[in-house]
Amino acid sequence: MPTITCKVPEKLAAQLDALARAERRSKSALVREALEDRLKAKRRRGQVTAYDLVKNLCGSLKGGPTDLATDPKYMEGFGG
Repeated sequence: MPTITCKVPEKLAAQLDALARAERRSKSALVREALEDRLKAKRRRGQVTAYDLVKNLCGSLKGGPTDLATDPKYMEGFGG
């Protein structure tokens, strides 16, 4: 596994030390996890979701029920 060296501020190093002790994990494992999470989030931001495709329509209908999922009147006949 390649090694990467980086400099961090004292406060961040202290926070990392404390978290590593608290979770009984190595600092390297915590840094790898944080880096993986950041890179996954970056990839997800480039993907289009169903909401992205219809968000301009949200709130555009007038007079309909406000929340079909929680109003039992609109859920009659569905499910078990």
